[in-house]
Amino acid sequence: MFSIVCVYNNEEILNDYLLKSLNSQTTNYELILINNTQKKFKSAAEAFNQEGKKAKGKYIIFTHQDVDLSSNTFLNDLELILDSISNLGIAGAAGKSKEKVIISNIKEGIPPKFAGKIQIETPVKVQTLDECLFIIPKNVFDMVPFDEKVCNGWHLYAVDYSLSINENGRDVYVVPASIYHKSAGDSFSKEYYSILKKLLNKHRKNYKIVYTTMGNWDSEYPLSIQKIFQRSIFYWTKFKKKF
Repeated sequence: MFSIVCVYNNEEILNDYLLKSLNSQTTNYELILINNTQKKFKSAAEAFNQEGKKAKGKYIIFTHQDVDLSSNTFLNDLELILDSISNLGIAGAAGKSKEKVIISNIKEGIPPKFAGKIQIETPVKVQTLDECLFIIPKNVFDMVPFDEKVCNGWHLYAVDYSLSINENGRDVYVVPASIYHKSAGDSFSKEYYSILKKLLNKHRKNYKIVYTTMGNWDSEYPLSIQKIFQRSIFYWTKFKKKF
């Protein structure tokens, strides 16, 4: 069984996307909704650590409120895929590896377009995952929580977890999850870079380059210079997708 954990701040979006698609699922699941409309939680890591420990499922899905699972057999199909992966630490719907391109079956934005350059039919090992939807086995989450000190906001918590769980000897995979994500995921902010700086410092000994769906970041090069370069590449890629 899955436990599905979602922090939401817009009930209308939650109902129109995640809950609507969950209602059509053909298998049982546990739903843990975290109402953050009053900004009780200051970070995703804090919210997920507090509420995720209540989960009873074999796998915990952490997802955004504006995700549509697309198929009524999504959970059934996903469980079969996850059960086939040995040494699983964390799996997600989108991620990146040293090939430097996003691997994902997600469609995003309006009108919907593929989020990744590479679509897959079987699980693919990657370095890091995107935050929109990812899955952690409950026994893994019980041992390794999210890092609330590094990820003290709403960005990069799946990236940090991916790197940390790999350093703990477990693998990170993108799975062929064909979902729809309303947001195009193109938000850079001061908070993003603040967390990124701490993340790069934390993992510097093990990763010279951290590959994320928002850019590739060199832990040994000044972040102030990288910001300009990576943002230019990211938005140019988004612009090209529109045409």
